[in-house]
Amino acid sequence: MRDMENFDFNIRKFNTSNIYSYFLTHDDATKQDLVSNLNLTLPTINKNIDYLSELGLIQVCGSRGQTGGRRATTYSLCSQAKIALGLDITKHHVACVAVDLYGKIISFKRTWLVFENTDAYFKSVSDLLKDFIADNKIDKKKILGVGIGIQALVKSDNKTVFYSQIMDFGEDAYNRFCKYIPYDISMFNDAKAACFAEKWVDKDIQNAFYILLSNNVGGAMIINGQVYSGNNFRAAEVGHITLVPQGRLCYCGQSGCVDPYLAASNLSQDDLAGYFKTLETTTDSRVLDDWDRYLYYLASTINNVRSLMDCDIILGGYVGAYLEPYLEDIKKRVLKISTFDSDTEYIKLCSYKSESIAAGAALHYISQFIKTI
Repeated sequence: MRDMENFDFNIRKFNTSNIYSYFLTHDDATKQDLVSNLNLTLPTINKNIDYLSELGLIQVCGSRGQTGGRRATTYSLCSQAKIALGLDITKHHVACVAVDLYGKIISFKRTWLVFENTDAYFKSVSDLLKDFIADNKIDKKKILGVGIGIQALVKSDNKTVFYSQIMDFGEDAYNRFCKYIPYDISMFNDAKAACFAEKWVDKDIQNAFYILLSNNVGGAMIINGQVYSGNNFRAAEVGHITLVPQGRLCYCGQSGCVDPYLAASNLSQDDLAGYFKTLETTTDSRVLDDWDRYLYYLASTINNVRSLMDCDIILGGYVGAYLEPYLEDIKKRVLKISTFDSDTEYIKLCSYKSESIAAGAALHYISQFIKTI
């Protein structure tokens, strides 16, 4: 009897999840749409529509049909029934975002705050988040949790920092965040958070390598549709592949890593938007030579990753957001040094042009919530 009850429960949950997932990918739907597209009976649809409506997860949004006849009621997702918050912690800024159940950023703010490994700093982050919630009139009861993207390596428990050379995060970082932030918290490596955001936008991605071109260079891999962390949670650290033997000193202590050649600070210390604006019209040979050199190292890095991984490569981060006018040039440079490829359509630009790290960290909670439906 218990086995039969469990079976019935699993079937009901499976049907509810399928119906809810349909609304995540469609702006609206009638009951007949659901019957036709999900191969479910009308009584099953009716039951689940009532159930999801009672939970406040879907709503009537209009009607559809011939004028004068009986019009079919349409339903849609209550996209802000739940909200997830995300933080992107850098050396000089904290970005706060709120995302809805579609994964859409509904509000964001970036604030200057210099990192210090002190209680006062962690409290300041909490104060920024509290002000962000108040300013955007976010209902605290709807908040699923706070995802925090950091420039460090984090274990699978999303709590334990085990490598943090860029910023002096200690092993107690999670507890210090928890001390001041009154919500469930998870911490993520910045590149892996941004990569998760890309996967969220394009659910069809199966295998891809994400290169985060920000003030530091990071990477993340998607394998079989999942972000891959590696045996020791340090997979895809492309910033520390040797690019120029005995080359520039890297913050990790080694020489010639990708990071000191492709970090955004090579182009501008504090105004990347201004740099790319200048690049559009400049005739300054020093600026053009620096850009040419940057593209040379970028092409070499892309080719190295492609040779190893044989998958799509997504260019993201601060620099990735500005690369569209230069994409064809990048592809030509890579093709010129490629051994196997006859085209470079595998080189993609990021979908998230800004706040990808904070959004990706927040999306962890949206993803977890959807799995409970």
